[in-house]
Amino acid sequence: MILGSDREGKPREECGVFAVYGHEEAARVAFFGLFALQHRGQESAGIASADGCQVWEHKGMGLASEVFQEDVLGKLPGNLAIGHVRYSTTGSSVLSNAQPFLVHHADEYYALAHNGNLVNAQELRAELEERGSIFQSTMDSEVIIHLMAPYLREGLETALTKALARVQGAYSIVMLTRDRVIAVRDPRGFRPLSLGQFDHGWVVASESCAFDLVGAKYLRDVRPGEIIIIDERGVHSLAPFASVKPSHCIFELIYFARPDSQIFGQNVYLCRKRLGHSLAREYRPEVDFVMPFPDSGNYAAVGYAEESGLPFEMGMIRNHYVGRTFIQPSQAMRDFGVRVKLNPVQPLIEDKRILIVEDSIIRGTTSRNRVRRLRESGAKELHMVVSCPPTRHPCPYGIDFSMKGELIAAEKAEEKEIASFIGLDSLHYLSIEGMVEATGIPRESFCLACYDGNYPLEPPKNFGKFCFEGKTL
Repeated sequence: MILGSDREGKPREECGVFAVYGHEEAARVAFFGLFALQHRGQESAGIASADGCQVWEHKGMGLASEVFQEDVLGKLPGNLAIGHVRYSTTGSSVLSNAQPFLVHHADEYYALAHNGNLVNAQELRAELEERGSIFQSTMDSEVIIHLMAPYLREGLETALTKALARVQGAYSIVMLTRDRVIAVRDPRGFRPLSLGQFDHGWVVASESCAFDLVGAKYLRDVRPGEIIIIDERGVHSLAPFASVKPSHCIFELIYFARPDSQIFGQNVYLCRKRLGHSLAREYRPEVDFVMPFPDSGNYAAVGYAEESGLPFEMGMIRNHYVGRTFIQPSQAMRDFGVRVKLNPVQPLIEDKRILIVEDSIIRGTTSRNRVRRLRESGAKELHMVVSCPPTRHPCPYGIDFSMKGELIAAEKAEEKEIASFIGLDSLHYLSIEGMVEATGIPRESFCLACYDGNYPLEPPKNFGKFCFEGKTL
């Protein structure tokens, strides 16, 4: 029985990318970088390495620790490497779609790993196939390699610039050749990407928490629209694209990124505490204590308790030893999937008025099951606050809810309706204004489309075709 990740019922984390240049054990460094980014994708993992003459690659289905053993890492020599952990947003979950994607063209190797989603990938793929291109996978990432091919004789920088001028959407990319590492972020900066440094070498990662594990120093974010090339001469920066209004995914700060990361110029942990402060200023029912559903609600709950002066308790305890696969429980154990992960502290909960802090509600079914467990444990009242607004619109930029029909806030417009479905006495979502203020970043820097339906880039024609009512800017 596959129970899914600890974040079952939540949006998936797209993908994570990592690159290293100038380390004698580059593949091993990349492995540890992927280990730190494992929360961003658990379906597959891959590493490509190079030594200036040859490129090697290994990838497989599963977690990084399952795909890479000591003997495998020993077969990936070289002083530069890129790595990828994946959750599929475009393309099915099969080995042929695992990354990095490696090709050999005109006596050079090109390996590419991508986090994000290209909104015009299907149109470009159809055009390329009409011209005779043969695709090896269903990934949108492969489109970039095919777009580069006609221009590679003009040099990698030209080919990459011309290819990316054709694509639209979210992309944070790392690439590798025999002797270079390249990092690129889309002009709107939807997804995070950071640059770091250690002795005699450089690293690039989706999140800065990966630098801490490998002993590198965080330098800065890769700028939106920037192409960074790292070779024996050092780091070179290009800015070939016209400047546009940024569209950082605010959900990275609310939920996706690890709390010990620095993204969009903000520390994620402190940002989530400020979201809790904002919630406490907006809504404060009469309760006995505040608790999160661990782990996603922990940091906003700390902030709520801090601002409100209410006691903070861990009313549910998470089992940290839950793997991904379990023996199938019997029919009499229908709730096993819920109970195995979180268990209420009954003497704490019994006859208490409780405020639950969550970071998001997407489909509502997981929250409903957890609230039922608290009711069964004797809770007197159950109220919930959510550290973001209602998620009413699907995301075409790399988050896995693709239709409005999957979103409870799109089906049930009123908070009272959603509260009734989940089994709560009351429910309050953080306002858009309160959310943005807590980030410390101007509102115009964010993509808020999943809340307000204002898409910074037009979604694909067939995107969210069921009940899709989003707008484009």
